[in-house]
Amino acid sequence: MKIVRACIYPKDIQCITGKSESHGRKLLNKIREHFDKQPHQFITSEEFAEYSGISIEIINQYLKQVS
Repeated sequence: MKIVRACIYPKDIQCITGKSESHGRKLLNKIREHFDKQPHQFITSEEFAEYSGISIEIINQYLKQVS
């Protein structure tokens, strides 16, 4: 069984949404603020799905493809 990555990076957001990588960095910072996380903490795929409204299945499908 292949393990799927648990955290989301700006490049992932770029590929999933079609936006730029800098937009992905800004979005991750907004998500950190929303979930009251510190700058060094990671954003999970579940948090990204909840914030963005994108189905967790779509995100996990993408992560399986790139892992």
